[in-house]
Amino acid sequence: MAFAQHQTSRRAGLPQMLLRLTRGAMLIVGIYLILYAFYAYQQPKALTFSSFGSLMNNTAPLALAAAGQALVVISRGFDLSVAGVISICNVTLAVYAMDGPGGALLSALLCIAIGVTVGAVNGVLVAVLRLQSIAATLATMIICQGIALVILKAPGGSVANWIADEMTGRLWKTIPVSGLVVAFVVVVWLMIRRSRYGLSLYAIGADEQSAALSGINTRRVRFVTFVLAGAIYGLAGFMLSAQTATGNPTSGTPLLMLSFAAVALGGTSLSGGKGGVFASIMGAAVLMLLQKVLFSFGIASFYTGMFQGVALICAVVFSGLLTRLGEAK
Repeated sequence: MAFAQHQTSRRAGLPQMLLRLTRGAMLIVGIYLILYAFYAYQQPKALTFSSFGSLMNNTAPLALAAAGQALVVISRGFDLSVAGVISICNVTLAVYAMDGPGGALLSALLCIAIGVTVGAVNGVLVAVLRLQSIAATLATMIICQGIALVILKAPGGSVANWIADEMTGRLWKTIPVSGLVVAFVVVVWLMIRRSRYGLSLYAIGADEQSAALSGINTRRVRFVTFVLAGAIYGLAGFMLSAQTATGNPTSGTPLLMLSFAAVALGGTSLSGGKGGVFASIMGAAVLMLLQKVLFSFGIASFYTGMFQGVALICAVVFSGLLTRLGEAK
């Protein structure tokens, strides 16, 4: 009964919540389009299907990592295990290559299974044992990195040719396959966002104690969140393997901080309860496009991190100003 009342109140305020989410997504999409205009001005080939497909292939691993991270952050948590899951998936596919369409499907399922397993461990540690998410996931990340080093001690190995070629290719020479994988995650998010689970996710992120008093099983929601995030990290590892075509036991490390940056850039509050997966994916797209823009203008690669940090600060400040203006109205 209490949860039903909570759901009713949440649904009553749903249009306003969706407006806030849409506003944040519109902002980051606008930033992306402006950046792409600069990129296209400097590099006319940026408007070709080939160039866009290449950009999408580079973006997909970080976009998927940010999508999983966004789920956890919305629930007012942090997940450092993303780096470990991606690393294990990468070295596994490089050492135990399975070629052909069937091998690619089995490889994808194996990566998802790895992510789900790590996510379930995180869920038990955080939701059941009530450990702090940042401490629990730091531990699982270290364990995962150790397992990755056991599987492959140094960069090497080779990902199956079918995965490396087809998963980074284009359907009908126009649609990037990597883009379809990311689009699939977005569609799943749109389906669950307004479900009982989706409403509960935002509720515990906003105020876990109030959510529990409203009848929400906060432990179950947190557990499911870490499992879902782990599954998406597995997909990220699969797509990173397709992009690199080789293995590296530390391949997931660079995506750790960038996943948080993408989430924040997309307007998802690191204090929980606000944001969304699509905006976080667009945040990842902006970060990767920014690298291309800087390179096209001849700016040295070691300045990339500095520019990404400045862009992140500006976006967060501007998003905060929009939120305050909306609340003032």
